[in-house]
Amino acid sequence: MRVPQGFSILACDYDGTLATDGKVPKPVFLSLSALRKTGRKLALITGRQLDDLKRVCEDFSAFDVIVAENGAVVFWPDKDSCQVLASPPPAKFVEALSRRKVSPVEVGDVVVASNREHLRTLKEVIRELGIEWHVVLNKDAAMALPRGVDKASGLKQVLHDLGIAPGDVVGVGDAENDEPFLSICGLAVAVSNALPRVKRRCDYVTLQPSSEGVVELVEQLLQSVETAPSPSRGSAI
Repeated sequence: MRVPQGFSILACDYDGTLATDGKVPKPVFLSLSALRKTGRKLALITGRQLDDLKRVCEDFSAFDVIVAENGAVVFWPDKDSCQVLASPPPAKFVEALSRRKVSPVEVGDVVVASNREHLRTLKEVIRELGIEWHVVLNKDAAMALPRGVDKASGLKQVLHDLGIAPGDVVGVGDAENDEPFLSICGLAVAVSNALPRVKRRCDYVTLQPSSEGVVELVEQLLQSVETAPSPSRGSAI
């Protein structure tokens, strides 16, 4: 595994990657803490809404930044500051889904989420209303968002704010909605339980699944930075 020479930040998906069955095991937090002590930053990138994430993730302070709602919301734990990067869903969209008996429907600041079984209906309603939205899959989930909003767009905003170049990012994920952000990272990693299509597009696949795979990755990153200089701020994107 070739770690980018200027490696400055680790960007991690949550469900199926950092988390196993929705929870992050303690060894993962310990590994992440060790990595942060080297001066590297940590970004959590998830399709979940912040309130839902707070319910399952016990320690937001483990991360420098959290990108929620599949790229639509950025939260800075140390500042308790939240940025919403796109417009809220049109009321007519949510109302149309209700008339179509789509359930469940979870509405965030931006995202409208349901189950994959409603993928066709979500796309039909978007087309009928003529709104500039798209549907993103995440294994059994389907998320509707404004066109152009995805995990890559959210990560790009974070990198711009931090002054870090995409080539200095190590990213790790497991599902379809992770592909956009992994595609802009200097090193793209899939955990061993990732979808085959994600593995094919990544530079490296861990031997272990989900949270164990993240610990495995962090251990290798720590080895790679032991003799490397502290990261400098890269150029803004």
